[in-house]
Amino acid sequence: MRMTQVYIGIGSNIDKAKNINGSLSSLRNYFGKINVSPIYQSKAVGMDGDDFYNLVVQFETNMDIEILESRLREIEYQFGRKRNQAPHTSRTLDIDLLLFGNLVSEKHNIPRDDITNYSFVLKPLCDVEPDLIHPIMCETMRVLWGKFDSSKQPIIPLENSILENV
Repeated sequence: MRMTQVYIGIGSNIDKAKNINGSLSSLRNYFGKINVSPIYQSKAVGMDGDDFYNLVVQFETNMDIEILESRLREIEYQFGRKRNQAPHTSRTLDIDLLLFGNLVSEKHNIPRDDITNYSFVLKPLCDVEPDLIHPIMCETMRVLWGKFDSSKQPIIPLENSILENV
């Protein structure tokens, strides 16, 4: 049974600590061992709203991508996410599949453009796996972060003590 390395981004700006803690618990129940980045606070991008908490989680799975995406949506729904809400609105929980092994797929938006577009995705991904090579850019997350102009998207590292069992 072949295992695939998976990286997901998690964000919340409603009941942040509660929803992120709950999502991490659900991820552990489904996937076992997970690696969790430091958590960062950032301003909402493209919308008015409270600041977000963001982090990246890495784990392995033998699920195919469609089943994994469905499982991640279930976790979002479990914590009050509504898919029919307007884009660019506050979120109880947002889980984005960033990388699925070395897969490059337009259909699944993998690798997710957010990796190179947002500091709150790239920095925690670099924290979890600095030597991970981006499957399109062919550079490590460390190199990509070194080139990123984070002055336009400041992020604040938070104490992981807001998270349970990290």
